Amino acid sequence: MRTDCHQHLWPPALLDALRARRDPPRLRPGTGGWTLDLPGEPPCLLDPAAHDVAARAAAERADGTARALVSLSAPLGLEHLPGEEAEPLLRAWHEGATAFGDPFAVWAAAGVTDLDPGALARTLRHERVVGLQLPATALATPRAVERLGPLLAECERAGRPVLVHPGPAAATAGAGSDVPSWWPALVPYVQQLHAAWLAWHVAGRAQHPRLRTVFAALAGLAPLHHERLAARGGALGRLDPNVHYETSSYGPRAVDAVVRVVGVDPLVLGSDRPYAQPFDPAGLPGFGEAFAHALTTANPARLLEGDRP
Repeated sequence: MRTDCHQHLWPPALLDALRARRDPPRLRPGTGGWTLDLPGEPPCLLDPAAHDVAARAAAERADGTARALVSLSAPLGLEHLPGEEAEPLLRAWHEGATAFGDPFAVWAAAGVTDLDPGALARTLRHERVVGLQLPATALATPRAVERLGPLLAECERAGRPVLVHPGPAAATAGAGSDVPSWWPALVPYVQQLHAAWLAWHVAGRAQHPRLRTVFAALAGLAPLHHERLAARGGALGRLDPNVHYETSSYGPRAVDAVVRVVGVDPLVLGSDRPYAQPFDPAGLPGFGEAFAHALTTANPARLLEGDRP
C-alpha cells in the first residue's frame, strides 16, 4: 500500500473559521484566491483549488497513492493559541478532516499552550486518526519535551506515532516583512526541526521508550550533523529504530545523504502536498524498486503500526 505520510488539506469549516478571524492566523480576500496572514511570514496566496477534496483524491489515485496522511499545517500556530481560542479551530479541523473519506487519514492536532490530554485520547480513538502532529516549536528543548509529556504519553499509550512538523516562524524569525517567500521554509523551519530532533534524543526517548516519532522534511537534515555533534561533546549514539524521517521538499541528494547516516528503514515517503509535489522513489538514481517499496509501503507500515510480533 503506497502511503504518503505528510500532506495538507483543509476542510471548508476550518477555511471559514480562518476567514472569520481578524488577527493572524487568518485568511483574507486576495487576487485570485485568499491571502494567508501568519505572524513572522510574508503574506501567502492560498489557491482554493489546492484544498478541493475531490480534486485531491483524484490526484492521489492518479499517483497510485492508497493512503494520504493529512495534517493541520503547524506554521499556522493554532496549537499555540490559548485553549479557548484554539479549541473551536482544532474542532473544525478534526470534524472536517475525518470526514474526507478515502484515501485520506488524519494526523490529529492538540493545543500546546493549555494541554488537554483527555481530549487528545478521545481524538486518537477515531478510526481515521493515525497519530498526533506536534509543532517543533513546542519541542525545542529537553524541558519543552518534558512539558508535553501528558500528550506524548497519550500517544504512547494508544500506540500512535507523533509527527514533528515545523511550527510558527514567528518564534524565531521576527516580523518577516523583509524576507522572500521561501525564507521561513529554509531558515526557521529547519532550525526548529534541528532543535526538536536534538531535544528528542536528549530527553524524549528516555521519557517515552515505546513512542514512535517521525520528523518532517528529513528533520531538516539534522542527522547529517552527527560529526559536528561528536566534535562538540555529544553523540548520536545507537540508532533509534522508532525515530523516522519523511522526505518532503527533498530529493535524491538529501535522501542519499541521510540514508548513509541512518539507513533505509527509518525513511518514509512524504510530499507536503500542495506546497510541494511527490516524487517517484523508484526513479531515484541508484535506489530502485526495493528502496521504493521500503519508502512507500514497508516503512510507513512500521511507523504507523509498530513492529508486529
